[in-house]
Amino acid sequence: MATKNDEILTLEEASRLLKLSKSTIYNLAQRKRIPAHKLGRSWRFVKAYLIKWLENGSKPS
Repeated sequence: MATKNDEILTLEEASRLLKLSKSTIYNLAQRKRIPAHKLGRSWRFVKAYLIKWLENGSKPS
């Protein structure tokens, strides 16, 4: 069963969650510094992965 942390976020939603600008999130995703997946021309983020990324000191795993 999926939990709320399994939620898939858009770039804008990830930006709000992390309290960073959309351009910062976009740049981190492009440089593979944040857990993200590119689907076509759009970026998607798994909320649980972003939370874990923060808990690990914002370092890529």
